[in-house]
Amino acid sequence: MSIFRLNGNLFPAARVLLIASAFVAATTVARADRADMSARNEAIVRQAFESWRAGGNVFAGLLAPDVKWTIHGSGPVARTYTGIDDFVANASAPLISRLATPLVPKVKGVWAAGDTVIIRFDGAATTTSGTPYTNAFVWIFRMTDGRVTEAEAFLDLAAYQEVVDNNPPRAD
Repeated sequence: MSIFRLNGNLFPAARVLLIASAFVAATTVARADRADMSARNEAIVRQAFESWRAGGNVFAGLLAPDVKWTIHGSGPVARTYTGIDDFVANASAPLISRLATPLVPKVKGVWAAGDTVIIRFDGAATTTSGTPYTNAFVWIFRMTDGRVTEAEAFLDLAAYQEVVDNNPPRAD
């Protein structure tokens, strides 16, 4: 019978093989679970963007009510928003209310790893004064149970602010 020494302790070879086999099995299951989670989360985000492109609300059903949404950069809108209401009222609505047409996303890529999904897209619309608005976005989502609980957004904040500052809100 072979004996192995590990951290000063002696173990029979059969026990070492059993422990190693259990570790390999657990690692394989964990990788499969992570791959399944990645695929599920990517599909949820892709579906939300397809719905948005078709005229739906990208945030409906996608964001957790207590989402923490951070807009990176500098300017009045750059900060962390807590909850859907805060984010929509203070970041999304100021822009959307100054667009005469819906902001239409054109997805450039979606990448998922476990609970993280990154989406790169361009958006285009017409402002209430008739000028075009275009922007490039990268959103990074942390997801829990199929909902976005944390988000980070990167975009051209000067283009965002130009629309907000130079266009009247719609009279909805």
